[in-house]
Amino acid sequence: MTQRPRTLGVAVIGTGRMGADHVRRIQEVTSGARVTAVVDVDAERAKSVAARVDGCTVHTDPAAAMASADVDAVIVASPGPAHEAALLAAFEHDLPVLCEKPLTPDAASALRVLEAEQKLGRRRVQVGFMRRYDAEYMKLKSLLETGQLGRPLMLHNRHRNVASPPGWTSEMLINDSVTHEMDVTRWLLGHEITAVTVLAPTPSANAPDGIRDPQFVVFETDGGAIVDVEIYVNCGFGYQVQAEVVCERGTARVGDGHAMVTNAAGRWGGIIAQDYIERFADAYDREVQAWVDATRRDEVTGPSAWDGYAVAAVCEAAVRALEEGGRMRVELVDRPALYA
Repeated sequence: MTQRPRTLGVAVIGTGRMGADHVRRIQEVTSGARVTAVVDVDAERAKSVAARVDGCTVHTDPAAAMASADVDAVIVASPGPAHEAALLAAFEHDLPVLCEKPLTPDAASALRVLEAEQKLGRRRVQVGFMRRYDAEYMKLKSLLETGQLGRPLMLHNRHRNVASPPGWTSEMLINDSVTHEMDVTRWLLGHEITAVTVLAPTPSANAPDGIRDPQFVVFETDGGAIVDVEIYVNCGFGYQVQAEVVCERGTARVGDGHAMVTNAAGRWGGIIAQDYIERFADAYDREVQAWVDATRRDEVTGPSAWDGYAVAAVCEAAVRALEEGGRMRVELVDRPALYA
């Protein structure tokens, strides 16, 4: 195995909000790495981000950046449809990748990535399901692993955004938001999701025309658990992510956001985060640091390409359930030994 350098040179592909935040994170928060290249089809946007980093080169072609001698690893933060090509290019250069979700937008392309990585004979991809690095979710995972509460029976999730971005569709509530609960379900419970049902009330008056918001999504798992997700992306008041596991001998809940409660002037209350970057800032920091540390050891840890593929398959079943109604089964290929 190749011994990675003392300071990891990272190319960040995509310089939108997430990519630019990763550039800042690596330069200001993460130890053991520096940004050596940025890539974006919008050259001017890429130049604006690169201008904040000494010695950072600008590219419009991901493959060109990956061929640079000072690039040792890649963060993919471009739109989902561009991920497959970037990942396959990284495989050609044998570069480790932190790929923001989705791995790819559909199960077929995710399966192609899975198969290409298997040909390498070792993992190269960590998928950016950052909730696995959130302090509260990590505590919940540790508690469940002790078995103190008994077998998980149900998992209740709430996922609320202030407002949906321009151009959002009903399907994007599933593909861009509930995708996190899909991964959290699989990770917390250690189960695969086998079936999905999606219910939707009359849309909220807050929802843009044509968007079915909120939605109520139900998963069935191969471990016999039932999971529900309330997804409401135009709630208007804040960003909330909460989860409660109901087990045989007790329950556990995270995400109440009560780190500090104030009492003043005859009122009590706290602060509700307004977006995902604010709520999960620490989780993103831990995720990227863990990826850098593992890469410098020439290892790949965290959510795998299999996790990305499994979530893509659940997304497809959920979109069918939304569009056609009823319960949809999730079809997965057999899990390869590389991801056992």
